[in-house]
Amino acid sequence: MEAALSKTRYIWLKNPGTLTAKQQATLATLKERNLKTARTYQIRLTLQELFQTRSRQEGEAFLKKWYFWATHSRLPPIVAAAKTIKNHWDGVLNWFHSGLPTGLVEGFNSLLQAAKARARGYRSDANFITIAYLIGGKLNFTLPT
Repeated sequence: MEAALSKTRYIWLKNPGTLTAKQQATLATLKERNLKTARTYQIRLTLQELFQTRSRQEGEAFLKKWYFWATHSRLPPIVAAAKTIKNHWDGVLNWFHSGLPTGLVEGFNSLLQAAKARARGYRSDANFITIAYLIGGKLNFTLPT
């Protein structure tokens, strides 16, 4: 079984549209063998379809179906991922209102955490919020010459 998965890591990390012809043939062969890895790959691809739904209501209905499928898959990493999504359910569905990519939000959060660590705490929430605006606003404080 492990020999069949040898040198296939990048096939599972890519979306089907970006696979080479050789990788697509390998993937088709592996899917026929009903491997847990192939089931996991299909669950991952299905979750990506959430972002093609049009509204929060439609997205929530989709996510409920996906969650049921994932939690009943008997694949521990998928069950754990589904539970994480369930814990952040509203945050995931807020994407329909904000449309912000998670990478952008994570990047900004990283900047704020670094500022918080550098300062070793702020005396008040107002000071921390002020620093957040200064970091996020990308203001230019150079003096005119």
